[in-house]
Amino acid sequence: MKKRITQDDYIKANRKASREAEIKMYGHPICHKRVHQSKKVYNRKKIKAANVKLPYLFY
Repeated sequence: MKKRITQDDYIKANRKASREAEIKMYGHPICHKRVHQSKKVYNRKKIKAANVKLPYLFY
C-alpha cells in the first residue's frame, strides 16, 4: 500500500520547515499575530500610567 501525500500534509510540512528556518535565523520563534500598534492610537491605560506621580522624589 502506497501512502499518498495530501494537501494538508504538504501544508503542515511547509509550516514546520518555515518555523524551523525562522528559529534558526532569529534564534527564537517570531509572533506574527501581534501587530505593531501606532503611537497615534488612543490608549487610556498608557495615558493614565503617564499621569501617575511617584510618591517619593529621587535625586
